[in-house]
Amino acid sequence: MVPAMNSDPILEGEPLDIVLAEPRGFCAGVERAIEIVERALAKYGAPVYVRHEIVHNRHVVQDLRAKGAIFVGELDEVPPGAVTIFSAHGVARAVEDEAGQRSLHVIDATCPLVTRVHLGGQRYVRQGREVVLIGHAGHPEVVGTIGQIPGRVHLVETAEDVARLEVTDPDQLAFVTQTTLAVDDTREVIAALQARFPTIVGPGIRDICYATQNRQEAVRQLAAETDLVLVVGSPNSSNSNRLRELAQEMGRTAFLIDDADGLDPAWLDGRRSVGITAGASAPEHLVQGVIAALGRLRPAQVRRLTGAVEDMHFRLPAELADPEPVARTA
Repeated sequence: MVPAMNSDPILEGEPLDIVLAEPRGFCAGVERAIEIVERALAKYGAPVYVRHEIVHNRHVVQDLRAKGAIFVGELDEVPPGAVTIFSAHGVARAVEDEAGQRSLHVIDATCPLVTRVHLGGQRYVRQGREVVLIGHAGHPEVVGTIGQIPGRVHLVETAEDVARLEVTDPDQLAFVTQTTLAVDDTREVIAALQARFPTIVGPGIRDICYATQNRQEAVRQLAAETDLVLVVGSPNSSNSNRLRELAQEMGRTAFLIDDADGLDPAWLDGRRSVGITAGASAPEHLVQGVIAALGRLRPAQVRRLTGAVEDMHFRLPAELADPEPVARTA
């Protein structure tokens, strides 16, 4: 349901100020994951199987499907020995074991920053600590992280959850975080953990990935300078939803849209400026499509904000560094 809009008439004769957040859209982990699928298709040929969505964006998945990727829910849908890619969100150890038992040719597209969380949790367990994971229940990254950390893992989403925690030894606790959480929300939960368990150890907000932090800071700036904020991203994208929520918390009307088709012309009633950003799994061509659609509704001018410059790149798996195709065995 669309909220009630400003009662002012649409400003048909006045140019619409379109303001673009910087940075926005693809992060290094998403770029790496997509390139892994594309290179695997080029090297091994179609089909290549991908467990779950490689990243949370409908358009990306559709594009890769058209190129020959087959997305599956679980590994029992994959033929024995087939090339199989794990998504950027990571998987549980049990999934890795199942892939080995079925002799699948696995290529791991887990974001290196997610892998860092896995390794941190495992290190804490080796130290004899119980681990508290700050994250959203059911999110693929959280499911994978819990499955990568041996022993008991306590999942909390809010400061209220911390109050209900029951642990074996309050003096032997550590915490890790889902990478795509909001910085402020994570800080609040960490503060609650530290207040209740003063000896708890953990990495602070450093495990929230650089891309999440940068895009959240950019959307705050965007909301401060515009009348309306549009976030380009799919409904199942955690970081895209949080960008919309942050804009709303700053008092701005904000909508999450998959693409230009989700744009409602009535949203422009009485608006002089529209801010646009995109979640970390949304391709830039979708943003450009929204800009074009706005330009067809109103005369428009586009400007970009100044934000963090991202120059991070992650290495591809060694087997995909060679672009030469490989003949499949019978």
